[in-house]
Amino acid sequence: MVQWLFFGRVGGSGFFYGCQRGFNYQQKCGLVNVKLKWVKDRALDAAVTGERDLRAAWILVSIISSASQQCVPIYHLSRHRGQLGLPHDLKLSTFVRRYPTVFHESHVFDSGGTRVPCFSLSTEALELHQEELNVVEQNQMDLVNRLRKLLMLTRARTLPLQTLDQLKWDLGLPYDYHLSLIPQRPEFFSSVHLPDKRDGLKLVSWDDDLAVSQLQKNAALQQTEEDVKNGCLAFPIGFTRGFGLKRKCMEWLREWQKLPYTSPYSDALHLDPRTDVSEKRIVGVFHELLHLTIQKRTERKNVSNLRTPLALPQKFTKVFERHPTIFYISKKNDTQTVVLREAYDHQQLLQRHPLVEIRERLASMLRKGLLDRSRGLYRKSAGPGLEQDQSNDVYGDEVTDNQRSSDEESDCNPFSEYDSDDSIHDRC
Repeated sequence: MVQWLFFGRVGGSGFFYGCQRGFNYQQKCGLVNVKLKWVKDRALDAAVTGERDLRAAWILVSIISSASQQCVPIYHLSRHRGQLGLPHDLKLSTFVRRYPTVFHESHVFDSGGTRVPCFSLSTEALELHQEELNVVEQNQMDLVNRLRKLLMLTRARTLPLQTLDQLKWDLGLPYDYHLSLIPQRPEFFSSVHLPDKRDGLKLVSWDDDLAVSQLQKNAALQQTEEDVKNGCLAFPIGFTRGFGLKRKCMEWLREWQKLPYTSPYSDALHLDPRTDVSEKRIVGVFHELLHLTIQKRTERKNVSNLRTPLALPQKFTKVFERHPTIFYISKKNDTQTVVLREAYDHQQLLQRHPLVEIRERLASMLRKGLLDRSRGLYRKSAGPGLEQDQSNDVYGDEVTDNQRSSDEESDCNPFSEYDSDDSIHDRC
């Protein structure tokens, strides 16, 4: 259960209000050494659970559907293993066989006559994928604007394609966005070669209409014109049951919310990185970044790669630990996922992008396939040589046979943590 705390003149707005401090105050107000404790939020954990398998399945569906024969040998799929984020001790073929409602298995013979597992998509999965393509087409401008705003957050208006690849699932971009989406919008994007010899994407032109953060949009509806003009913006905050915020932490949080808000789209070079005002700007950057994602969350390691493009100080992700009332760090799926608290009511996403429904239907298909398989339904109905005998399959994954997991086993080490920039403290 999340309890929302409100202070200010406008009841129920979810914002603290205060007066703007001047430039001199910004430079004199040092970074207060306060760390709020992390409290487990079961509802948000439930919202994140299963994300890893769902994303991996989505990637595989995209790869198989784009193949000319729409049936891909396992050794071809294994070339994409690094994108899937699966445990190292889980064979890719084992993962695919868990979900027979999505992936159908057959066999082909290579040039040496060796039988090779080959995977295609079920009729239902193909239909759902086509629906997804239609939704992407219908919402293309929305997705393009999310990408434009992300590039506008960066100092050079440029990001490596490698970084964008890590964020494409969160932004709702198609798997092959660099081929199917970017070339269609030369008025917005251009391909560039970065100094480190990587390929990058550059924003062609700035758009003032897009350079408005979600917090500023909400403030325009919820605050007086004077408050907006003075920059008196504060973040919605929420507490889970058992948070138990101490008075000194409450007082610090109240004062911190009164500090001036600096738009993530504006130049912040004048801010001293050792101050709370600078920290509030960093919080604003990630508040906006999470709003750009269609499910208001992303893996922590994804944002850790943005320090240089966003011109942020070292260990900038400490703001997630210092502000657990704004962000929640879920440790599910063998990683750390940063979730924007205000975007959820318990485990339900408040603003649902059309692509979210597609993903939920794919997740439902995965669950049904896993359940049916655990009941032995597919083993009984499998064709000759598929389920009954896989011992002759020569082509495997990166894992040896004695490491092979059973088709019905659960995810490995779901609670292990991603190495963060700083440990999660329990002090307030």
